[in-house]
Amino acid sequence: MKLRSRLLHLLAGWGSVGLVYFSSDVLQGQGALLPETALDRAIPYNDAAIWLYLSFFILIPYAYLVADTVRVRWLARAMMISALICGLVFLLYPTTLAYPPVGNGSGWSTQALRWLQAADSTQNCLPSLHGALTLLCVWALYDRLRLLRSTLAALLGVAICYAIIALRRHLGIDLAAGLAVGLAGGMLANLQLSLSERRALSMKAAS
Repeated sequence: MKLRSRLLHLLAGWGSVGLVYFSSDVLQGQGALLPETALDRAIPYNDAAIWLYLSFFILIPYAYLVADTVRVRWLARAMMISALICGLVFLLYPTTLAYPPVGNGSGWSTQALRWLQAADSTQNCLPSLHGALTLLCVWALYDRLRLLRSTLAALLGVAICYAIIALRRHLGIDLAAGLAVGLAGGMLANLQLSLSERRALSMKAAS
């Protein structure tokens, strides 16, 4: 697959996520406050986790640039489907959480977290799109013939999920829901691609 095609798939998949995320933030009502779980209390707040959290924004374009051609098409569709599922939940059941205050320090981690909080929505918590997209990118990068790449992608995915909670950008319940949405989006995208392939084969046979 040519670079241009990969970038177009990236724009379609990730762009649809951004469109749904920010439009639902504008259209939804006041969010219900989500409670912390035992998992959240077991992971202490740490603003240094911001760098693991932001590595998500490297993981996504990397997945589109290096994954196999079929996986790239699948990833774009899976992201669109996941975005639609999350957008529907955001509108029907908007949620928020008690974000811890960012410190007054001038360290890079604190400044980066301050920037993130200023730019990000205070709602759209459940389900976690961050978690859903992370799972999809790790899934797209998995290849039994590229064991090292697959292992590193999985480890990074786990680290990003840890950072999501350590920064209190989401809670455990949001993350679990996001991972479930990513799994559902990936499976539905697989089904959609299979149906498209069968239809194409049928049309070819008929001709």
